[in-house]
Amino acid sequence: MRIALHQPDIPGNVGTILRLAACFGVAVDIVEPCGFPFSDRALRRAGMDYAAAADIARHDDFDALREATRQRGGRIVLLSTGAALRLPDARFRADDVLLFGSESAGVPGHVRDAADLSVRIPLRPGLRSLNVAVAAGIALAEALRQTGGMPR
Repeated sequence: MRIALHQPDIPGNVGTILRLAACFGVAVDIVEPCGFPFSDRALRRAGMDYAAAADIARHDDFDALREATRQRGGRIVLLSTGAALRLPDARFRADDVLLFGSESAGVPGHVRDAADLSVRIPLRPGLRSLNVAVAAGIALAEALRQTGGMPR
């Protein structure tokens, strides 16, 4: 299981997701460009001491992420507010990459179209979205529960 962030623009959310990934033992893929200077120093500040424990891969663009995912035999699972498939109804695999869009723009159409599966976290009517780090935690917990990948 991996978490991928498509062109993230809030360093604090990236830091929270790096901490989440480090604690659960999953890798993080960052699809460039970021909306902030992506440096080791910035990561240390955003991810506190957990950034060093995170397995991070950077990709120049979405096509590079897609190719790396294909080489590992995985699927790209897009978490999107517009997806028809609800999280409780999705079936995850251990080699899935959970992809989250940027906080300000989500993902572009070609990324949405290229996803192997699109899933939404169901919310109460009238509410549109969760913070990306919160959504990553919810989706990752369900995916790891289904695949038996939760730490002991």
